[in-house]
Amino acid sequence: MSHVEPAVLPVARTGSHHRICPLCEATCGLLVEFDGRVARSVRPNPDDVFSRGHACAKGLGLARVDGDPDRLTVPLVRRDGRLEEASWDEAFAEIGRRLPPLVAADPQSVAVYTGNPAAHHLDHTLYLPALLGAIGSRNLFSPASMDTWPKNLVTVLLYGTGLGMSLPDIDRTDHLLLLGSNPVVSNGSTVCAPGFARRLDDLRARGGTLTVVDPARTRTAEIADRHLAIRPGTDAHLLMALLSVIDAEGLVDPGPAGPLVDGLDEVLALARPFTPERVAPVCGVGAAAIRDLASTFAAARAAVAHSRIGTCTQEYGSLANWLVEVLNIATGRLDVPGGAMFATPPAGGPTTWPGGPARPQFDRWRSRVRGIPETLGELSVACLAEEILTPGPGQVRALITIAGNPARSVPGSASVERALREVGFLLCLDGYLNETTRHADVVLPAPGMFAHGHMDLTLNHFQLRNVARYSPPVLTPAPGELPEWHQVLRIAAIVRGVPELPVAAMDDEVADQAARRAARLCGLGQDEVLAAVSPRRGPERLVDLRVRSGPFGDRFGAEPGGLTLATLEAAPDGVDLGPLEPRLPDVLRTPDRRIDVAPGLLTGDVPRLWASTRAAPDTGLRLINRRQHRGMNSWLHNALPYRDDGAGGLMMHPDDADRLGLVPGELVRVEAGPGEVVVELRVSSDIRPGVVSLPHGWGHTGDGLRMSRATAAPGANVNLLVDDRSLEPLTGTPVFNGVPVTVRPAGTTVAEEARR
Repeated sequence: MSHVEPAVLPVARTGSHHRICPLCEATCGLLVEFDGRVARSVRPNPDDVFSRGHACAKGLGLARVDGDPDRLTVPLVRRDGRLEEASWDEAFAEIGRRLPPLVAADPQSVAVYTGNPAAHHLDHTLYLPALLGAIGSRNLFSPASMDTWPKNLVTVLLYGTGLGMSLPDIDRTDHLLLLGSNPVVSNGSTVCAPGFARRLDDLRARGGTLTVVDPARTRTAEIADRHLAIRPGTDAHLLMALLSVIDAEGLVDPGPAGPLVDGLDEVLALARPFTPERVAPVCGVGAAAIRDLASTFAAARAAVAHSRIGTCTQEYGSLANWLVEVLNIATGRLDVPGGAMFATPPAGGPTTWPGGPARPQFDRWRSRVRGIPETLGELSVACLAEEILTPGPGQVRALITIAGNPARSVPGSASVERALREVGFLLCLDGYLNETTRHADVVLPAPGMFAHGHMDLTLNHFQLRNVARYSPPVLTPAPGELPEWHQVLRIAAIVRGVPELPVAAMDDEVADQAARRAARLCGLGQDEVLAAVSPRRGPERLVDLRVRSGPFGDRFGAEPGGLTLATLEAAPDGVDLGPLEPRLPDVLRTPDRRIDVAPGLLTGDVPRLWASTRAAPDTGLRLINRRQHRGMNSWLHNALPYRDDGAGGLMMHPDDADRLGLVPGELVRVEAGPGEVVVELRVSSDIRPGVVSLPHGWGHTGDGLRMSRATAAPGANVNLLVDDRSLEPLTGTPVFNGVPVTVRPAGTTVAEEARR
């Protein structure tokens, strides 16, 4: 069967078109200038209701990403050991030959890995469940298990859903406490706040205070009023000490949320032994500084603490993120302006859909080899390689990767690459021939960046202001391109054993399910709902169903003036729905619609934290990760290469360099349990002594790559140093921050390393 051609859309005329950036969580509004099909320039949209003229280097490079000459444009199929160009029909035929027998024999023998770009793409957000349902495997993986899981777990336990995170209302706060976060570079994470640096400037201009807790003097720490250069992996110790002080000084006041909170006295009792004097030697922050932070935070008119990836990817990640929530709750900051508030996603979601308590979202099943618990429907990526390489019932024999590069993103890279070589069938949906896809049996390329609509249904749960925005497709897919939702549905049909089933019919199946939910939400009939969104098809139909049945929607005509997709299409700068509003108790999906701040899973881990205060202070070097403003994991390194030659280098404090006899610019050998890398040394007082830092996503080396600019400056792969067996015990999140390493002269030259 020939593939179904996508519906014809207007080809962009020369001129400016609105676009929401899909590359990171800031979701900035852009204006893209086209000359026919070619994007010539990208600039910030000054009238966007959310970003108001802000855009970072990633978004401004969107035209370069779209026009990257190394981007794949036709399918590839492995023949006689080589990846060769093929037609779509040939590619789907190979998938049909290889994949269905494996699914039929054992659905658990197929694993799926989705990368970050897929999480910000309507095609995958809306249609991937159809493919996963067809396969029926529990072996699902994504970068979330290397990033947000401790935060997700805490959010589930306290508030009832993984997406119902409390957000720092930075535009109205007087004291912002950031732990493990560098939003001046990242523009925020698990929080959508374009122009974060501008917002921080506004905070300080109105007399507010910015406190940053981070082992490195990041660009965010540079502008802070207070920077506490903590030892890696000890944020939970510091937070316990803050609670100890607040309790001892009688500063506890849960405020308006108090009547809904249970277990606070139990947590405060657990915190009392963690005095500043006890904790200071562990976390490397003086007792006086801890006491001052506790008192000033509690005394501020409006204050909020926010934690991010630095607190998640460490030994005590779940405890650290839990204690951030407890600190906000104990000082009356939850669900009040200027504190920790909840967004109202305009297209709806778990925190707006009515119904009873959410079903359990963790430890419903465990990985086959190591027994690591599931979280939010996925397994830890630390299990991926062993599930492929370990023989026995349930062994993974096929892997599907979607816009992801586990060969460089996942810890234990040597094992991951071996697994990619040895897995029976590797299918990749990706735009590049990278370190992962070079091992593929079939590669399906994505169409251009501007050939699909965009509304980030997931990130709308993290917006710091309630806004609704949609970017329609600007271009029809070019000849030979196939929309990703077509690809996903074609594979699902193949797996189901009905490869001839038209994409349009499968689209109708997905729409029927979405319409049933929308009809229930609005008290209407399914046929009535579907008729209201006709003649739309594809992602636009599904988005219209979500928007019209959402909290601000028109309820399919019952609420005149409410949102529809047509409303958003007619307002390309977006619709401003106002600041965040208090949402308790309606936002809660816990079993009793209350907030238990002392769940046994978390309180039961406190003795492990306490035992660590009795250990001798660590005197070795500890490795941490770091953000880079032009990067987004590994996938932008080819389109947006770094101009700074030291961008991928190892950062080390001058005292450590002197002690080890190392000089700036020389090559050093960094060694950890799993392996070693050779990298250029950068000496800087911006990092505390005893800590070294290396960015992630690099290591663009080896045969079979088609990324000319990335391979010209390959960098070092930090995941060769990260042990896939060193995990945060509650979630299985790999420990990236605080990895013990040794550093010594490499004994080699740049030229010699380049030849290797």
